[in-house]
Amino acid sequence: MNLMKVETGKQYMIQNIATNDHEMDAFLFSLGCYSGEPVTVISRMRRSCVIAVKDARYNIDSQLAESIVVH
Repeated sequence: MNLMKVETGKQYMIQNIATNDHEMDAFLFSLGCYSGEPVTVISRMRRSCVIAVKDARYNIDSQLAESIVVH
């Protein structure tokens, strides 16, 4: 399940990053999005969502959100 399909306000663990783009992987890693890290979707809009990772909040587009696989 990816971040665009999860329930808002609930914490999930990142299982993996499902992308073949090295730059996207590096960008998500710089935000703290990597396997084993907890993440919460704060709110979801049509083409983006606000996530909380560690002690920060980020607004990411739907393509990035769909690349983050959680459980």
